[in-house]
Amino acid sequence: MSEMSVAEALGCAAELAELSDTPRLDIELLLCDVLGKSRSWLFTWPDAKLSADQQERFKQLLTRRMQGEPVAHLLGYRDFWTLRLRVSPDTLIPRPDTETLVELALQLLPDRPARVADLGTGTGAIALALASERPRWQLIATDLNAGAVALARSNAQACHLANVEVLAGSWCQPLSGYFDLIVSNPPYIDPNDPHLRQGDVRFEPLSALVAEDRGMADLCLIAEQARAFLRPGGWLLFEHGYDQGAAVRALLQSLGYVDVRTERDLGGNERVTQGLWRGGKGGIDAQ
Repeated sequence: MSEMSVAEALGCAAELAELSDTPRLDIELLLCDVLGKSRSWLFTWPDAKLSADQQERFKQLLTRRMQGEPVAHLLGYRDFWTLRLRVSPDTLIPRPDTETLVELALQLLPDRPARVADLGTGTGAIALALASERPRWQLIATDLNAGAVALARSNAQACHLANVEVLAGSWCQPLSGYFDLIVSNPPYIDPNDPHLRQGDVRFEPLSALVAEDRGMADLCLIAEQARAFLRPGGWLLFEHGYDQGAAVRALLQSLGYVDVRTERDLGGNERVTQGLWRGGKGGIDAQ
């Protein structure tokens, strides 16, 4: 086996061109993991040679990536916000678009003590990102999947974030008391969507991706349940599909939410909708 240089390894990105939207980045991340080096090191030392063991490990990872396995699963982690989070097949892999939800949540509430719930937390990405920015907030994260609960708890511990509690249960079911903000990135893909048979999502749990009623079922359930746990003046904020903005706005307005608006993600798509709960019929007012 001839020695492979860093530059030659980076050239393997061409083999991923039809599979990945970010072939060069995929290769860089795999190579950094194999070498234990930073991306800047790769560019500084393009002529450096991989050892036989490193070359074999790199080729194994490349083969698995070419078979469609997500880079995050190959590495065992995904960077989100300012955090490095462990991932597993039990959960959705955190995506950059979801940082839009984190940004909006931070803008909605001032930096003061608050109770915030994250429904269907998965890796814990949203709750942990918010907790890292707002140490005076109390975060309650819920998930029905036992593997996700264990993973989110592990990530909270690894990130040294003590203001997050992870509870097992479906959506609002484990909650008690009232919240200033409820956030969620629930399943919102139509079960018949052809994209489910393409790319990384083939390796992620369908339960974290799809919802009945053309992807709207869980969004509807959360919007209905949240009214019983939001303080008057509390916000509901959730991520949804790029083509669901109008339907989600209509849903929230029909349930009595006001100041409803949708924000766009990094790609310019409608992605996160918020609504203010003023209390009254359909919910439970804080005493």
